[in-house]
Amino acid sequence: MLESGNMRSYLHLHFLVLIWGFTAIVGLLVTVSPVVLVLYRTAVSALVLGLILWFRKKGFKDIGWRKAGQLLLIGTLLSAHWMLFFASARIATASVCLAGLATTSLWTSLLEPLVYRKPVKALEVGLGVLAFSGLYLVFRFELDHALGLGLALLSALLAAMFTVANSKLVKSQSAMVITFYEMIGASLFSLVFALFATLLHWTENTALWPQSGDWIWILFLALVCTVYASTMATQLMKQFSAYLINLTINLEPVYGITLAFLIFGEKEKMTPGFYAGTGVIILAVALYPIINGMVMRKTHRRNRSLSS
Repeated sequence: MLESGNMRSYLHLHFLVLIWGFTAIVGLLVTVSPVVLVLYRTAVSALVLGLILWFRKKGFKDIGWRKAGQLLLIGTLLSAHWMLFFASARIATASVCLAGLATTSLWTSLLEPLVYRKPVKALEVGLGVLAFSGLYLVFRFELDHALGLGLALLSALLAAMFTVANSKLVKSQSAMVITFYEMIGASLFSLVFALFATLLHWTENTALWPQSGDWIWILFLALVCTVYASTMATQLMKQFSAYLINLTINLEPVYGITLAFLIFGEKEKMTPGFYAGTGVIILAVALYPIINGMVMRKTHRRNRSLSS
């Protein structure tokens, strides 16, 4: 049972996940293209984080040019991830987008052994097969949303690549400094991509300047979803285990799909096969930290009994 202080923090964590679940919906409420939306989201986030670090007298020099360059490159992955994420919601629906995004942690579990040359775990392979069986159900019953789901899956893969690339760097620098440099890299990549998209007419809406109503949602994405939510989640990692944090974040698609249905109604209503497939994906994602935690505790107890 959580104490009252921990309970407030735990509810705060769920509130942050609820905010992240709302991001796909925001992509449907703005008029600018996903590329331009990401450009201003990342640029505003970089500006605000830079001001916060400057006022707090946090140094920018101690990170080193090499590490700064790495963070800028990692920021391009985040930018591409968000572009595909919002494009998926536009082409299909917010629910389809979030169903594909639910595979992020499973992509991560498959990428980590390859990048860090760790042995592949049977648990991760088994849950991966279960998750992709859920994707098969979604594709089977939602063929008209196949392109949107495909973009969501690619977005999830890029998010996993971003997480794996970021995992080592976060151990030696503050989360705010890391996010600042990554937002700069993301905004620069978004700017170049937006210019090319406009010149070559890759998107239907080629406007580079958002309408007045769009700025409300852009500021929400930048200030609330990025600066506030990401910083607070990092802070809560000092209070809760990584297991509890990851298990809670896995609820993002559940919150997002529920919000999408409440806001857009019949437009977001999908076939029973979609919900069955999404349920299988979320089950696979939720089972991973639970079973992995049980295995780790069992291994820890066995090691203790052998050492005693």
